[in-house]
Amino acid sequence: MRRPLLLAAVAVFSLTVTSVPAEEDGWVSLFNGKDISGWTQKGGKALFKVENGEIVGTSVPNTDNSFLCTERDFGNFELEVEFFGHPSLNSGVQVRSQSLPDYKDGRVHGYQCELEDEGQDRDWFCGIYDEGRRGWLQPTKEDKQAGAAFSDAGKRLWKNGEWNHIRIEAKGTRIRTYLNGELRADLEDGMTPSGFIGLQVHGVGKKTTPMSVRWRNLRIRELKG
Repeated sequence: MRRPLLLAAVAVFSLTVTSVPAEEDGWVSLFNGKDISGWTQKGGKALFKVENGEIVGTSVPNTDNSFLCTERDFGNFELEVEFFGHPSLNSGVQVRSQSLPDYKDGRVHGYQCELEDEGQDRDWFCGIYDEGRRGWLQPTKEDKQAGAAFSDAGKRLWKNGEWNHIRIEAKGTRIRTYLNGELRADLEDGMTPSGFIGLQVHGVGKKTTPMSVRWRNLRIRELKG
């Protein structure tokens, strides 16, 4: 008589375990869905808030690029995030980034997975830009043919007016970015081996109309070097 009850209990337990994501696989959430605990703002004065389980970044006029940054550093990792852009607001995800008092008065600098959607002639979504240092790393402005091919693929992959899935892998000197499951950039560069993760709201100059971008489902899995 007890055996069916035991099997039922095991089945319920199994469902419970498999429905819990994945700290078993090493994944850890970077955002609790309620507030920005574990994050700190650097750079400009854009507004960051939590709304409907999402981090919302909103532009304000006459301020520098603004970044909501993790309070701890990460070196080797896989990072996943969903992003909802604005057609007139540049954004990005910083990785292995730093803010040092003896470098440009603390300016945030480091690798950025670019999320530009400003009506540019190019669509370099998930290209790698070296914020505050060297500029474009992949693709480069000098290689017109590669840049055009990268842009064509970006137009095909990017979902306007929808959530887009971003994945960034950093291991050793290699950084790779993925947009909606497809590889975008594959960079070898060893300038910065570790640093914080940051969510960017780009400066908008004198534009007074607020514009917002959103992030959700941020999670990270640290890797061995």
